[in-house]
Amino acid sequence: MNDELCNQFIELVGSKYALTEHNDLTHYTHENRGLYVGKTPLVLKPSSTQEVSEILKLASKTKTVVVPQGGHTGHVGGAVTDESGTQIVVSMERMNKVREIDLQSNIVICEAGTILETVQKLSDDNDRLFPLALGSQGSCQIGGNIATNAGGTGVLAYGNTRALVMGLEVVLASGEIWNGLRRLKKDNTGYDLKDLFIGSEGTLGIITAAVLKLFPKPRGKSVAFCGLQSPTQALQLLDKASSYAGHSLTAFELMAQNPLEFTLKHMENVRNPLDKIHPWHALLEVSSNRSQGDAEQTMQTILEASFEANAIDDAALSTSLAQVQDLWRIREMMPVAQKHEGGSMKHDISVSVHQVPDFITKAGEIIEREMPQARLCTFGHLGDGNMHYNISQPVDSNAEDFLKRQPEINAIIHDLVVSMEGSVAAEHGVGQLKRDLLARTKDKVELDLMRSIKQTLDPHNLMNPGKVL
Repeated sequence: MNDELCNQFIELVGSKYALTEHNDLTHYTHENRGLYVGKTPLVLKPSSTQEVSEILKLASKTKTVVVPQGGHTGHVGGAVTDESGTQIVVSMERMNKVREIDLQSNIVICEAGTILETVQKLSDDNDRLFPLALGSQGSCQIGGNIATNAGGTGVLAYGNTRALVMGLEVVLASGEIWNGLRRLKKDNTGYDLKDLFIGSEGTLGIITAAVLKLFPKPRGKSVAFCGLQSPTQALQLLDKASSYAGHSLTAFELMAQNPLEFTLKHMENVRNPLDKIHPWHALLEVSSNRSQGDAEQTMQTILEASFEANAIDDAALSTSLAQVQDLWRIREMMPVAQKHEGGSMKHDISVSVHQVPDFITKAGEIIEREMPQARLCTFGHLGDGNMHYNISQPVDSNAEDFLKRQPEINAIIHDLVVSMEGSVAAEHGVGQLKRDLLARTKDKVELDLMRSIKQTLDPHNLMNPGKVL
């Protein structure tokens, strides 16, 4: 990246929107957890799809590697440059316009740099719901959500990000613009190309805009926090809740004892809604398009039936919006609370819903054998089979020594997941962190197909190389 080439790129966006000074670049080269640190000579901030196109045309001509970046909230090193100092960052933060909201069609068209919380609030102000909900929703961007196929707490009822996207606008590695901003519920005219880019983590092109689905805003919402003895009991509760609420069951979260204790210990404005801490806990949410009373009545029926079936030991029920928020805060603060307990090994995995108790039991036996003093910190989305199987270091131990065993422990846990035909990358993506793991665990035919697609759309390997594949 010589000065002449650097200046050519800068001219495309203007010097005001191009960063070259070291102190300005740090935010864009350091992964937010500090696991990955790269180098770059240049960060570009385009304001339009046409500017993105011009950047990629020049990159293609000069064989310059491009790393697209959204809100920079990922956990797998998927939006960080390497250490060569030759890769440039294209930040989408200025492309943050909402182009259109169509309430009759229940869609919103927004640019990739739009903050997720902005879309949520816009929907709410228009009596609609955009159901993607993440801990980082105040800073993550729609383009990044799509590029990683983000999950979150609303997957049970509404699906992950893939299910919420109707159309995309994408700039290809060649600089060509694919206008796929379709808002059709039925379009049976060949391959569904948008699905290639959803979850591709910027390795096939740069998403610049999207057509997103909106839903009716619930008229009522009821949340319950339950104490349980085991994940098996939680599965019984999930069955009861599903049978009585159907699609009105909009969330079902499972939490072990340790993450609740960590949260109560370290987080402010959090309290246990139950009289004591149980071995396991479930948070379930029922939404109603009819009324608040309907949501509360449905939840009451679920809890009564579950007590009769011995599916729960105790429960606290929300009676106001403030209590709904308080109960959700317990679950949302768990990832932050765990940081205060030292070194942590994290596993973002999924198995079939009915296999979750079996996975937790077998994984627990492995950790008891390999690291008997380690503390299990398990929580996640039981409703869709996605668990965050985290392991905190033993009390008063050395974090560095603990984390030295991470590759070994990760391999054992991931082997268990694969043996159960699960996924080793459920909702956080692959990036750099799980790239080699994907190569080891993915079916060869699938990998070959993925490589063929990459070669077709990015023949010179200029789009975010070293990620996913």
